[in-house]
Amino acid sequence: MKTQMNIKLLHDEYKKSIVRERRRVLFFQWLIFLLFFLLWEVSSRLKWIDPLIFSYPSKIWDLFLSFMADGSLIEHINTTLFETVLGFLIGTGTGVILAAILWWSPFLSKVLDPYLVVLNAMPKVALGPIFIVILGPNMTSIIFMGAIISVVITTIVVYSSFREVDPNYVKVLQTFGATRFQSFIEAILPSSFPTIISTLKVNVGLAWVGVIVGEFLVSKQGLGYLIIYGFQVFNFTLVLLSLLIIAFFATVMYKGVEWLEKKLIKTN
Repeated sequence: MKTQMNIKLLHDEYKKSIVRERRRVLFFQWLIFLLFFLLWEVSSRLKWIDPLIFSYPSKIWDLFLSFMADGSLIEHINTTLFETVLGFLIGTGTGVILAAILWWSPFLSKVLDPYLVVLNAMPKVALGPIFIVILGPNMTSIIFMGAIISVVITTIVVYSSFREVDPNYVKVLQTFGATRFQSFIEAILPSSFPTIISTLKVNVGLAWVGVIVGEFLVSKQGLGYLIIYGFQVFNFTLVLLSLLIIAFFATVMYKGVEWLEKKLIKTN
C-alpha cells in the first residue's frame, strides 16, 4: 500500500514537472516574441535602422487596421489562404498516392527512381513561367505552383518510409490471409504516419513558397501581389505587413498539423 502511494506521488510529481517545463518554454517563447518587436520599434524610432526600409511595428499595425476597416485585406488573405491550403492538400495527397503506387509496384519504382532524383534536384519555382504558359495566368497556375513544389519530395520521403516498415508485419498479416491492399492499410500506412506528419510540416512552408511565388508572377490579388505592389511603390510597411500575415497563417497551419499528429498517434 505504501509502495503504491509512493509510486502515485512520483507520478504526480513527474506530471507537475512536465507542466512546469511547458510553462517555462511558453514564457520564454513569448518573451523572445515581445522583445523582438520592442527592439524593432525602438531601433526604427531612434533610427538605429532605416525606418523607410524596415518601418516599425506600430506603423504596420496602423496600416493593418486601416486595411481591415475598408475590407480589402480580408479579400487578399482569403485568396492566398485558399490557394495555399488547396495547393498543400493537392501536393501532399498526390505525393502520398504516388508513393503508394511505387510501393505497390517494385518494377515501377525501379524504373522511376532516377527520374524522381532528377525532378527533386530541379528548382520547381524556376519552372513557374512554363506552368503559367501551359495553364494560363490565373489561380489554377498559382495552386499548381503550390502543389508541384511539394509533390516530388513527398513521394520520395513517404515511399522510403513505406519501404522501411518491418516486413515481418506484412508476413504476419499475409499468414492470416490478408491481401496486399489490406497489408498496406493495416501495417504499412499506419507505421508511416510519423514520416507523413513530418512531411506535412515541411510542406506547409513549401506550399506558401509556391503560392507566393505564383502570385508574384501572375496574380492581381493576394498577399504575394501585395508584396510585389509594395515593393514597386516603395511601401515597405505594406511588404512587412504581408510577410507578418504570412508568418501568422503559416504558424496556424503548422499548429493544425501538430493537432493532426496528436490525433493520429492517439488513434494508432
